Amino acid sequence: MNEAGPSALTAIAAPGEHEPWVIRSMLFMPVNEERFVAKAHTRGADAIILDLEDSVALSEKPDARKMVPEAAARIAGAGVDVVVRINSPIRLGIPDLEAVICKDIMAIWLPKTESPEHVRMIAETIGELEAERGIPVGTIWMGARVETAKGFMRIHEIACADRRVRTLGLGGEDFSLSIGVEPAIDTLIYPKQHAIIAAHAAGVAPVGLMTSSANFSDLDDLRHIVNESRRFGFEGATCIHPTAVPILNEGFRPRAEDVAHAQRISDAFEEAIKQGKASIQVDGRMVDYPVAYRAHGVLKRDALIRAKEARTAKA
Repeated sequence: MNEAGPSALTAIAAPGEHEPWVIRSMLFMPVNEERFVAKAHTRGADAIILDLEDSVALSEKPDARKMVPEAAARIAGAGVDVVVRINSPIRLGIPDLEAVICKDIMAIWLPKTESPEHVRMIAETIGELEAERGIPVGTIWMGARVETAKGFMRIHEIACADRRVRTLGLGGEDFSLSIGVEPAIDTLIYPKQHAIIAAHAAGVAPVGLMTSSANFSDLDDLRHIVNESRRFGFEGATCIHPTAVPILNEGFRPRAEDVAHAQRISDAFEEAIKQGKASIQVDGRMVDYPVAYRAHGVLKRDALIRAKEARTAKA
């Protein structure tokens, strides 16, 4: 089985294809809650987001930010990626960065992003701190989260603001509040789809759900939302409770039948290319380059997920 996809296509990037990585599930953890952080690496999430923002009281933020390097080292040492959500106001965000930038974090999560200028300032600060601390400049990437109507009007600029931005999301609860609607699929379908398109136009990964992620008590409903979100184009999402992690992991990975179908397309199209053909039929459907690219993406994502799971199991 060719897990990397059709060799005839691997040298040709599909239109809009971004740099591959796997972040199906990102579990928020308040960094100042030791009982949560101690078990973070056991929760099965692709990444842990150590939170300095909404889950940490203002009075606790100075002490909380000092806890990040040790917590990050413990979690990263167990083979789990570490992201840190800093505070959005600059007077809090810059001290956050000063305290947390270290070799054990993969990314900075930037909430309430409203302008490309904000993104570039944070990215420049990260670069300075990387250089000062012996971390190869450009190692730490950023996840931009748009949560207001003002930010939404500049969402494409935000996604393109800096090469460190590798994920883009639209916060359902805060964004709904900013435009005066209830957070639901029907009220958010346009802005969510716009965010997905903006992400792909910028070559970054769209992350999120088609509705608010605030309620994880109904797991059947969550499973439905995750499946719909994948269908619309999201590649992963954040969550606030460990019970959601396996649902996100399963929902945002290719189904076995989709992988098998993609492999049949891959094998048949590769053989057709060798014969000078670029239009064939597989399982009763026409296959040409766009369909082959889609199959290639399914196989590549499946291979990346398997490789990530294997690395985590060995850590």
